[in-house]
Amino acid sequence: MRNNIKTKIGKIMALVEELPYFTLDDLSSIERNKNYLKILFSRQEKFGKIIRLKKGVYVCERFLLAHLSRSEMDFYYEFLANILYQPSYLSLDYILYENNLLTEIPRNFTSITKNKTANFSNKFGNFFYHKIKDELFCGFEIVEKGDFTIWRASKAKALFDFLYFRKNSLINKKIFEELRINLENLTKSDLREIEKYVKIEGSKRMREIFNYLVK
Repeated sequence: MRNNIKTKIGKIMALVEELPYFTLDDLSSIERNKNYLKILFSRQEKFGKIIRLKKGVYVCERFLLAHLSRSEMDFYYEFLANILYQPSYLSLDYILYENNLLTEIPRNFTSITKNKTANFSNKFGNFFYHKIKDELFCGFEIVEKGDFTIWRASKAKALFDFLYFRKNSLINKKIFEELRINLENLTKSDLREIEKYVKIEGSKRMREIFNYLVK
């Protein structure tokens, strides 16, 4: 009996060691008892073998050690930002900093979603998701980084999203300037793209904020 249990645990761990993330349903071919799996992974987490990404979603430490170099871990974090809450794409402060539009290093992974606003914290950081209207869930690129497919906002869409969620507080140009956006890093093409999203959004307030960018 004990050998059978060890064999089952061995099969489970061998499977999850090859997965970039997994849920309990991914193991249904080996074990259908979800309570058993929860107890197993709770114990493995205490031993440092399993990392809980959010409720019901995990990754095996050995997957990270065996498959990812230190530089590839950054790709993995971005991939996690996408899969922890779907659909979503990286945007806002995270993308703006990468494109030198903001100088302050972001502390969180910031994303846009169609779903309700949410956030998750795990060993790898804090992941924040901001709900946007369906018609504005656009302007992202699907890029390949290492073995991972990642949804990321364009520079222009990240700035639009950033301003959109602040539109009610940006009541004049002085307050806008206090955001300290590096406008010199925007191209004419970026501005045309932002204006496209302003037209989709349709409010007078966003039109006024867009004018702060170009005047």
